[in-house]
Amino acid sequence: MARVVVTGGSGKLGRAVVSDLLEHGWEVHNLDRVPADACPYTRVDLTDYGQVVEALTGIDDRYQDVDAVVHLAAIPAPGMTANATTFANNVPSTYNVFAAARLAGIRNVVWASSETVLGLPFETPPPYVPVDEEYAGRPESTYSLGKLLDETMAAQFCRWDPELKIIGLRFSNVMEPAEYANFPAFDSDARTRHWNLWSYIDARDGAQAVRRALEYDHPGFEVFIIANADTVMTRPNQELLAEIYPNVPHKREFGPNETLLSIEKARRILGYDPQHSWRHQTNKES
Repeated sequence: MARVVVTGGSGKLGRAVVSDLLEHGWEVHNLDRVPADACPYTRVDLTDYGQVVEALTGIDDRYQDVDAVVHLAAIPAPGMTANATTFANNVPSTYNVFAAARLAGIRNVVWASSETVLGLPFETPPPYVPVDEEYAGRPESTYSLGKLLDETMAAQFCRWDPELKIIGLRFSNVMEPAEYANFPAFDSDARTRHWNLWSYIDARDGAQAVRRALEYDHPGFEVFIIANADTVMTRPNQELLAEIYPNVPHKREFGPNETLLSIEKARRILGYDPQHSWRHQTNKES
């Protein structure tokens, strides 16, 4: 079995990632500040470079040598802590993971970037829809600025080491099935979820994207938007856009409820194929 360490494996997305990797034959070790029971766990402070180096080279009787790293640990959104605190935690932690992986000879790194790099909360309208990875990052918060800096670091680490692969996944708003009961209420006000173009990512499909990124066998830096195939709304996209973003150009045709955070690149390159939808979950409940 290939051995992977997952930072932040106790979080919402992390739990799904750990479960999916275990189901697909990976040996998984969780590095976090809080425990979870699905796999072996070690408490690690990722802002301490020495601890990260140890965690990626071997920890006593836990493991020796690591094949891959999935870096999910972070303060997960703007406003949860003071701006400087968010920056001081997230950016150095990511640097430490990238640098320690390189030092340890680990060539397979996947980490959580963010949809916020696209310009969320889109108070300034996006340049076009569906949005994609082709325009420059537009951070509107300290949290998002940190994610864009992470992407810049990843690109340079891969330039320094042509054998290194670092993939950034710009996850949309992570959801679990228990939260889908709230979705029908979004239809009453298009502005409730306009801030990310009415998108989301089921944690289980987020986990699929992580696994496919780990399996992608090409060195270098890549970034992918990861969302579900549909929006959180039953109202059609054309109606929503006419109400909220009437002057935003349409880059191509799209379906009435197709995600406006384009996942075409992830589909084409990684083989990412979302399997879950809030519509299926609510239909089962009804």
